[in-house]
Amino acid sequence: MITLPKPEKLQPKTQPHNFFIWGATMSGKSYFASFFSAPLVLNTDGNSEQGSAQSIQIRNIRNSDGTLKQSAIKQLDEIITALQTNNPGYKTVIIDVIDDICVMIEQAICLDAGVQALSDIPYGKGYAMFNTTLQQFVMDLKALPLDVIYISRELSITDENTGATTYEPSLKTKYYNVVNGNCDVVIRTKKVGDG
Repeated sequence: MITLPKPEKLQPKTQPHNFFIWGATMSGKSYFASFFSAPLVLNTDGNSEQGSAQSIQIRNIRNSDGTLKQSAIKQLDEIITALQTNNPGYKTVIIDVIDDICVMIEQAICLDAGVQALSDIPYGKGYAMFNTTLQQFVMDLKALPLDVIYISRELSITDENTGATTYEPSLKTKYYNVVNGNCDVVIRTKKVGDG
């Protein structure tokens, strides 16, 4: 038989938090994220040398024959394990950018299976592997006792009939729902003025 908790008010846990930051190129996403406490950047777009935080370049590396030598999936797993077991003092993990991580996960699965696209893996197994990997990555990050920041680029959509432009994260909606569903706050950066 289950024992129900006592009906008393709990004090909210103040840390850690998960953030989703999106915005146009050069609007200050990475710069803003770098002000969080003791950050480690998992970088995909090669601009980490322009920042002041420690970073690890995430990527798939191929052998000379085109097969997978280093998987981004394995690299991410190793980083999360190191943060769980041997964290030297990082308090924030920044995924810069989550859009590229999704592409790298898909690419790693395809290279490992020797196919061109997830749809080439029979019975929907490729899509299932991708979904499981992405969800596990997000849940593993959420389980860390650290702030987690996901950064995404901006997509502008202009209605041809009205000329009105709307903006949204460039992360595909189905992936955005997985990531954002595990975040506390969504922040859009926007450059104001000429400077």
